[in-house]
Amino acid sequence: MNLLTKQLALSLSLALLFSCQQNAQNLNDKQQSVISAEPIQVPLENGLAKAYFASGCFWCVEAIYESVNGVTEAISGYSGGFTEKPTYEKSNTGRTGHAEAVEVIYDPNIVSFATLVDVYFGSQNPLQVNGQGPDNGSQYRSIVFFQNAEEKKIIESKKSELSKQLGKPVAAEVYPFQKFWIAEDYHQNYERLHPNQSYIKAISVPRLNRFKRKFPELIKSNH
Repeated sequence: MNLLTKQLALSLSLALLFSCQQNAQNLNDKQQSVISAEPIQVPLENGLAKAYFASGCFWCVEAIYESVNGVTEAISGYSGGFTEKPTYEKSNTGRTGHAEAVEVIYDPNIVSFATLVDVYFGSQNPLQVNGQGPDNGSQYRSIVFFQNAEEKKIIESKKSELSKQLGKPVAAEVYPFQKFWIAEDYHQNYERLHPNQSYIKAISVPRLNRFKRKFPELIKSNH
C-alpha cells in the first residue's frame, strides 16, 4: 500500500468514526428530550385509568398484568422513544429509543397505581440492565412511566426502597409518559393464543407463574 492509499484509508476511517460518533450523539440528544419532557396525563374513560410499563418482552408483561384483579386489559406496544410509528422490526434495531411496553387499563376503585408498581417490580429481575431474562437490548429495558407528580413520587419511593433492600441499584428507568404506540395485531394476547410456542412455554409461562406465587392475593379468581 503506497503512502497516498494509506492516507486515503486513514481519512476514510476517521470520517466513518466521526459519523458514528455524531449519529450516537444525535440519538442521545433525542432520547434526553424524551426523558426531560413534561408528562402527559391520560384522562379516565368510563371510570377506567391507564398506566404504562416496560419490562422486557411485552408478551410476558401483558399476561402478568391481565392476571391482576382490577385490570380489565393490557395492550402490547412501544413507548419511551423518539421515533414516530415504531414497528416491531424497527424497535428490534434498538435505534428507535422505544422499549416494548404495555398499556394497562384498570379500575382505580379496585387496584391502585401503587399496587400496579408493586406488580411491576415484583414480576421482573429489578437488577438486570437493558433486558429481562434472555432478551437483551435497549428495546427490552425496564421503564416505569408517570403521568403526574404523584405517580412519579410513588415510583421513585418504591424504587428507592427496593434498592435499599437489595443493596444494589435498581435498573428501571423513570420516564414521563408521552405516547404509547400499539403493537401489531399478532402480538396482542400472544401468550394466551400461543400456549405451545417455545418461548411462551420456556420463558413467559414460568415468569407468570412465579409472579402468581409471589402475589396470590392480587390474582383474579379465574386465573
